[in-house]
Amino acid sequence: MADNVNSLPFFYGNITREEAEDYLRQTGLSNGLYLLRQSRNYLGGFALSVSNAGRYYHYTIERQPNDTYAIAGGKSYRNPVDVIDYHSQETDGLVCLLKRPCNRPKNMQPKVGPFEDLKEKLIREYVKQTWNLQGAALEQAIISQRPQLEKLIATTAHERMPWFHGTITREDSEPRLQSGPRANGKFLIRQRDANGSYALCLLHEGQVMHYRIDKDSAGKLSIPEGKKFDTLWQLVEHYSYKPDGLLRVLTEPCPRPDGDIGLIGRPLLPPGHPRFVATIGSAAEKIIGKINIPGITKGRSSRTRSTGCSNPYETRIPGKEAMPMDTEVYESPYADPDELRSSTVDRSHLFLEDGELGSGNFGTVMKGTYKMRKTEKTVAVKILKNDDNNQSVRDEMLREANVMQQLDNPYIVRMIGICEAENLMLVMELAELGPLHKFLQKNKQTTIKNITELVHQVSMGMKYLEEHNFVHRDLAARNVLLVTQHYAKISDFGLSKAVAEDQNYYKAKGHGKWPVKWYAPECINYFKFSSKSDVWSFGVLMWEAYSYGQKPYKGMKGNDVLQMIESGKRMDSPEKCPLEMYELMKTCWTYKANERPGFNIVEPRLREYYYDIAQ
Repeated sequence: MADNVNSLPFFYGNITREEAEDYLRQTGLSNGLYLLRQSRNYLGGFALSVSNAGRYYHYTIERQPNDTYAIAGGKSYRNPVDVIDYHSQETDGLVCLLKRPCNRPKNMQPKVGPFEDLKEKLIREYVKQTWNLQGAALEQAIISQRPQLEKLIATTAHERMPWFHGTITREDSEPRLQSGPRANGKFLIRQRDANGSYALCLLHEGQVMHYRIDKDSAGKLSIPEGKKFDTLWQLVEHYSYKPDGLLRVLTEPCPRPDGDIGLIGRPLLPPGHPRFVATIGSAAEKIIGKINIPGITKGRSSRTRSTGCSNPYETRIPGKEAMPMDTEVYESPYADPDELRSSTVDRSHLFLEDGELGSGNFGTVMKGTYKMRKTEKTVAVKILKNDDNNQSVRDEMLREANVMQQLDNPYIVRMIGICEAENLMLVMELAELGPLHKFLQKNKQTTIKNITELVHQVSMGMKYLEEHNFVHRDLAARNVLLVTQHYAKISDFGLSKAVAEDQNYYKAKGHGKWPVKWYAPECINYFKFSSKSDVWSFGVLMWEAYSYGQKPYKGMKGNDVLQMIESGKRMDSPEKCPLEMYELMKTCWTYKANERPGFNIVEPRLREYYYDIAQ
């Protein structure tokens, strides 16, 4: 949502109430003149400032627990713009109708609050250290999980602030404030108990004043009878520009002494220290239930995985879904240990389990364990059945292996190696929950937010393929496998082709055994395949996902489907599909390939919508 709001000409960002009134006054004070700004006390919320009859009125647009927005006591809407649109037609509790936006002065950008830059640094640092990620994997982790990460960082960032002194006593706080410069307004915050109660300690005329900060049943923090805030840094920001019940404004943070003990009994650490993550993570566990974000596991590095050593800070939060980065298959299996750098697998190190994971014309897929010098990995093994006439199938499997070994992306099933033994075997990462469409058929309670999260991950994997000149040619929900309910990977590269850089498509020699219902018109009519035809298939995959695994074009034959497409008709929206996602599907089904968006356009649109509903 933030990206959308930043583009609004009447959104001013992190300005104060007084600054908002100045802008309204400069614009002319007409009745119903309004602007939107960032809330300085509600995390993710906004404030609406309105002028009427020479006076100013301010209304908080709070983000609700169900991810909607509303003015207190008013109707809920999907975003603050919808709230404004409604109140331009109905006063419904406002002093007047919203008549005219007060746009920002020319060349002025929305004001960025002091926390914003720090937030970006902390998010990057948290992901880097918690999951030992770098490069492309780090960037993808941040992109795919930004809403959850922003909530986590926002509600734990006070631990990194110089004014937060942890669990010191009232008696210990006073000499800290009275040592060194004794400026009026010098302050610190300490933790009073484990239930989220703090104290603001403020130096005034040489004396230390102590203000209790309590947390209410909704998790809001406030000084008695004072304004309520979602986070401590918002509280400090507010009282730094306005006393609002304190003896004076907060002026100068009291720094922590070196080696001080922090919130959870460990030294408060500098940003680069490897144990910093443990400090922030432990605090997060205390607020996880309130903010309802996916479970955060202190991830083991690839080095730890290879040795089997446990991480002393590893903590899984029971009953919470894991992020993709928490799984053993997020990082490349080629990263560590050394055995996985080879493209071949020693049969004596591969142990198959009873029971099939799946089957096809080629043979079967079995679950197995690949044992190495220092560790072992659970794998999926694609086994070619013994058949004297299966040379073409063998060649196809080897082609698939060749394609997969060139790909390294967290949202694509990775090839571990080929095993030449009693049968030809392809050893791959295991995604235990199986195909997306079957999972959704069995789990109708899956939320739209969860489905959007998975579909967005697929778009990131496809964007990677597009950037590396690979055409999948068989993108469908059956070929998206789930590692967890919140982590999807693209699989089945049997039809995939690498496209030369000076060409943007692959031309097949003729019809094959093709999944026509997923194919773009140019594939069927001219045998031309490109990333743009993969986009068409992705639109069908989206339809499958939002219909909870239904078959596309149900009951129709291939020729009927083609006639329907040629006539300009498209599949209707699935029953529970959000309008924005159906519109994106239809964009993916643009008839002419050169007018169809690429994944460089589709992925950011999905990301924006996912961030919107995830906030």
